[in-house]
Amino acid sequence: MSAFEIDHFVLTVASIDRSVKFYRDRLGLTTEQFEDGRTAIRLSSNQKINLQIKAHPHLPVAAHPTFGSSDFCLMTDKTPKTLVTWAEQQHLIIETGPVVRHGARGTMTSLYVRDPDQNLVELAAVGTL
Repeated sequence: MSAFEIDHFVLTVASIDRSVKFYRDRLGLTTEQFEDGRTAIRLSSNQKINLQIKAHPHLPVAAHPTFGSSDFCLMTDKTPKTLVTWAEQQHLIIETGPVVRHGARGTMTSLYVRDPDQNLVELAAVGTL
């Protein structure tokens, strides 16, 4: 294990409900509600995306939290061909892709979509078409 791994990151969003619908209903991820009212999108048992509203951030917070400024990659265990077929079945608007990229896990096939806040979400599968 390297010195650090990503446990979670925080997305500032305009609407928690709208973001939950996208990540849960369109991408198939699970959500988690905390006792203090916070919401997270669960990627796995040890990775999540915390959601916060710009007007009510969870302190401490980034210097300039705003929605639509993030660009990140979500990996899947689907094959590249299955990822493309699945994205089409979900009626995701693919901005770019499928394209070959080189990530932390090596060569991958990526599709780029936008979430409701216009964050750029790269959906990637290891390998090429």
